[in-house]
Amino acid sequence: MAGVKREREGAVAILTLDEPASLNAMTPDLLGDLARAIGECSADLTVRALVLTGAGRGFCSGQNLKAFQSLGEDIEAGVMRHYWPAFEALRTCRMPVVVAVNGVAAGGGMSLAMAGDMIVAARSASFIQVFSRIGLVPDLGSTWLLPRLIGRQRALELMLLNEPIDAARAMEWGLVREVFDDAALRAGALALAARLAAGPTRALVETRRLIEQSEFSDYLSQFRREIQAQAQIRNSDDALEGRRAFIEKRQAAFTGR
Repeated sequence: MAGVKREREGAVAILTLDEPASLNAMTPDLLGDLARAIGECSADLTVRALVLTGAGRGFCSGQNLKAFQSLGEDIEAGVMRHYWPAFEALRTCRMPVVVAVNGVAAGGGMSLAMAGDMIVAARSASFIQVFSRIGLVPDLGSTWLLPRLIGRQRALELMLLNEPIDAARAMEWGLVREVFDDAALRAGALALAARLAAGPTRALVETRRLIEQSEFSDYLSQFRREIQAQAQIRNSDDALEGRRAFIEKRQAAFTGR
């Protein structure tokens, strides 16, 4: 059945967009299933990290335009109802998210990739904004996410010229953390996710939240937010274990609590 394939390797959940015939083009059904799958992972406390990837020859080719027509005349209401929950789930879930881009990430598919915490890519991967080619503006968070990842000038270049960039250039520009040979992408993504899963999950996710808040904050306000977060988390199981391990000169054994 088309939708999102769920798998598990140790403490890492792997979610695969599984509509390869359309290069995993986004539909309300596909993104609804993605939001549900992320919710299931968040409810399972044994899941400590998440990998999101695509089946077949591409990660996600963007919006399925026929399905998009079905959202009705009120596009904003339709997108917020059917698309936003999946993007929100990726940005706020209680575990780190590694996005493994295989093949193309185009338009909204590139937006989806950027919604995770770290992107790794197959050597054959490519990224393209595509929107202005069809007379539209970037959407699904692209104008917020892309400049913060690669800077204003490069973001405008990708959005205005619609030139695809390959995995090597994406890594050079800071969009991608690491590039793997195609056959090694899954293993590379899982290794990174396993490393994150072995960490103090609660502190990692709180760090993500602080970084997002800093985009709208001044130095003093963010200084205070960091200390407030530190005060809340310093007596967590992982924080206590981290300090004990440091004193005892051993590797910490974090549990995500």
